[in-house]
Amino acid sequence: MDYPEHFQLVFGAPAAGDDTIVVHRTDRSGAGGYPIYEDDSGIVRAEISPEGEVRMMASGGHQDPGMPKVVRPEEP
Repeated sequence: MDYPEHFQLVFGAPAAGDDTIVVHRTDRSGAGGYPIYEDDSGIVRAEISPEGEVRMMASGGHQDPGMPKVVRPEEP
């Protein structure tokens, strides 16, 4: 299956508006068998299916990642 190289994850911040983070595909797969995507810092990490289903993954201790309100492939 051909997976997108990049996704945009849009998180809502009540006081500050939306925050969009671009994640790129890694060579790893998650528990569901789908690619793991992460941002350039490696802090934001998620397993994303072709249908846009997301499972956020902690990248460090004491992290409780929130769910994005929008997930969309980023066009090249």
